[in-house]
Amino acid sequence: MHQSAPDPTQEKWYEFRRATMTDTERIMQIIAQAKAQMKRLGSHQWQEGYPATHDIVSDINRQTAYVLCLNQSVIAYASISFDSEPAYNDLNGHWLSDQQYVVVHRLAVADEMKNRGVATHFFHRIEQYALTCNVHSFRVDTNFDNHYLLNLLQKTGFVECGEVFYDRGRGSRKAFEKLF
Repeated sequence: MHQSAPDPTQEKWYEFRRATMTDTERIMQIIAQAKAQMKRLGSHQWQEGYPATHDIVSDINRQTAYVLCLNQSVIAYASISFDSEPAYNDLNGHWLSDQQYVVVHRLAVADEMKNRGVATHFFHRIEQYALTCNVHSFRVDTNFDNHYLLNLLQKTGFVECGEVFYDRGRGSRKAFEKLF
């Protein structure tokens, strides 16, 4: 019997795991692809050298770096943390809850996997992981012109809660929360 190739839209084919130092080069390739896409689309996000290799290495060292793999190849990256995000303490708006939350930063999907539901699946896996930690709130922020992430957040049930502000020239961001 002929076995068909893996369908990357099916959950069983993905591996969700912590990133290791050996993943750094591939993660930076994916980050570079995301930066180039944002630039092509006129977004100002990630155009000033951020995120850089030292940001990813720091994520790995803090054990907040996660990857999504297909056939053992890294296809997406995100920093996932259960530590509170200091910028979220001064939200210009209102969060949906005051409970502990998972926060995601630096989400990027490899070019060859875009428009295949990978980011949606990554968010789903993050929610599953959060539930194993008894966390039922998911927060994220993004630039006002990051239309891909804004569409993903709308599609996956996030609610816009206001604006957060960052140092280091990153300025203000739209802030979202989802309860599950």
